[in-house]
Amino acid sequence: MKLYTSARAPNPRRVAMFMAEKGITLDTQLIDLGKLENRDPAFLAKNPFGRVPALELDDGRVLCETRAICSYLEGVYPEPNLMGEGFEERAFIEMADRRIELHVFAGIANCVRHTHPGLAALEQPQFPDYGAAQGEKMREWARWLDQTLAAQPFVAGQRFTIADITAFCAMEFARGLMKFRPGQEGMEHLQAWRDRMAERPSAAAG
Repeated sequence: MKLYTSARAPNPRRVAMFMAEKGITLDTQLIDLGKLENRDPAFLAKNPFGRVPALELDDGRVLCETRAICSYLEGVYPEPNLMGEGFEERAFIEMADRRIELHVFAGIANCVRHTHPGLAALEQPQFPDYGAAQGEKMREWARWLDQTLAAQPFVAGQRFTIADITAFCAMEFARGLMKFRPGQEGMEHLQAWRDRMAERPSAAAG
């Protein structure tokens, strides 16, 4: 298998952290987003959406989308389990993960892509007002996450799962490019969780 990825980008970081938690090592090829290598015809032939990560399987098929790649790797490398033991736990972990992805992560991405000048080449046209509104909307969901973490130690419940990976990579993306610090905005539980996650060896991946 071969993983097409990119340094510092949040979705590739999710896969890198997932792999690190499982001790997986794959052949990788870095795609430089700043140089628009993701729009090179050779890469577009593998993923017509021009996005990373993308996992090329041994039979030549290419699996795209972060959650799908992690699902595949979970099947090939089932331990440690990060996506649920049995259908019931899997469903609740997926619910938590999707909520983070669709609301918190997407809000951060939209804010950054539409307000940060360094991403203008990747997002044309930029709509700064939309980006700013998304940044505020994301904070509503961050407050929901803060309250969730007031009642349980991890995003999906009582143990570390893929939902924590998605949330941590989202928070780090916001930390870097939005200067978002939950503790400075009254979200002490989210800040404490983030600080605990940052201590995991896998947090250095990607």
